[in-house]
Amino acid sequence: MSSIQVIDRSASLLDAISQYEDPVSLKILSADSGLHPSTAFRILAALMETGFVNKDTAGHYMLGNKLVRLASKVRRGVDLREQALDIMEALRDAIGETVNLTVREGDEVIYIERVTSNRMMRVEQVIGSRAPLHVTAVGKLMLAELGEHFIRAYANRSGLKSYTSNTISTEQDLIDITQQIHSQGFAYDNEEAEEGVGCIGVLIYDNSHHVVAGLSISAPIERRKEEWVKLVKDAGKRISERLGA
Repeated sequence: MSSIQVIDRSASLLDAISQYEDPVSLKILSADSGLHPSTAFRILAALMETGFVNKDTAGHYMLGNKLVRLASKVRRGVDLREQALDIMEALRDAIGETVNLTVREGDEVIYIERVTSNRMMRVEQVIGSRAPLHVTAVGKLMLAELGEHFIRAYANRSGLKSYTSNTISTEQDLIDITQQIHSQGFAYDNEEAEEGVGCIGVLIYDNSHHVVAGLSISAPIERRKEEWVKLVKDAGKRISERLGA
């Protein structure tokens, strides 16, 4: 095998291992990577020698500690906006609407980056502007990650101020909705922050699976489409992967 081919095959095996939480057998890795078992075995043996792969007592494979050390070094040099911008632009071009990047600070989300639509009628969030967690798609997902105890305390602190007739205004409604969206991995803002505006949001994770940001699209509610959910989720996943998730 050429050196380039070995690198490609090594990468496919590492990707295959990473799909499983528990150590995985050679048979499964061979099937997932499309490599003959003997080829997969030889490459895995070489990866073990370099510390990129470990093997348990049952002979199953897992990612090695060396990868964890390398990932931690990458993370320290990552600029969130720089990693996200081209993916945000591609998402904007695919759907034709404004795309936002937000982070949480206390009980609010802050808009730290955006790419705007070329449409004459569009939704724009000002970079540096803030919004309460319970009125945005990303903010509700962040609340879901923080758990019921935090949500109850947040509701008490904020009073769940209403901005439109659709704003979630009771503690129990907020708990029920956050539980629902936590399992589906995305959330809508159904004119909860502003009349006529509908958003779709997802979370962005780092290599420790901590929430570091949120990605969302903002559009006039009548233009928002269900098929955008997958596009937004895919974009969020790609940014998370760049951060080591």
